[in-house]
Amino acid sequence: MSAGGRSAYTVREAVAEGDREACFAVRREVFVVEQGVPQEIEYDTYDETAVHVLAVRADGVPLGTGRLLFGADATGKTGADATVGSLGRLAVNKAARGLGVGAALVRAIEDAARERGLAAVDLHAQTHALGFYERLGYEAYGPEFPDADMPHRAMRRAL
Repeated sequence: MSAGGRSAYTVREAVAEGDREACFAVRREVFVVEQGVPQEIEYDTYDETAVHVLAVRADGVPLGTGRLLFGADATGKTGADATVGSLGRLAVNKAARGLGVGAALVRAIEDAARERGLAAVDLHAQTHALGFYERLGYEAYGPEFPDADMPHRAMRRAL
């Protein structure tokens, strides 16, 4: 993908050697360092079974990541609906914001959800990001709630 004449990047499922660590490095930079999320709550047991996606620049530098929970891992976040996946841990490095990386990651996660037979994707959005997800077809539902001491809303998009 080209991003307005800037560095090209690709988005893929994180399956190659080193991909998972690249995903974790982006999350550490965005959530732990930039947003102050405690490292002990940033990483969890779901990381073992989630589908991780990774955006990398042509020179191999990781730009962004996200993950999809599905099956039993997702039901606690989706109202016990096994046909709904849970998108989470979407993070784009500060230098790569505005290049379309976040939207490309969301679409890659949706593709992974479709491949696994899911009918919809839920997510818990930081309230400042609601407009971003709304532009991608997500609709907010339910009340605002805190997560890692930041206000969030639940959102869903049918696939």
